[in-house]
Amino acid sequence: MSGKKWQELPRPVRVGLVTAGGAEAALKVWSLIDLVRRPADQVRGPKALWAFGLMTVNSLGAVPLIYLAKGRRH
Repeated sequence: MSGKKWQELPRPVRVGLVTAGGAEAALKVWSLIDLVRRPADQVRGPKALWAFGLMTVNSLGAVPLIYLAKGRRH
């Protein structure tokens, strides 16, 4: 495997990776806080399964966005 070191990556790539990572982390925190505060009857599916998915799956923000869009009842 001939991966590049962090310093060898072009600056725009490094900025993009840090930005994407920060966005995913923020979405996960927001989703987890909402999940903890929301009563179980307002969540579609088991809260434990949502929490497990949110904490373990690296999805470029897809799992938190799915939870926020479809996993909550209003």
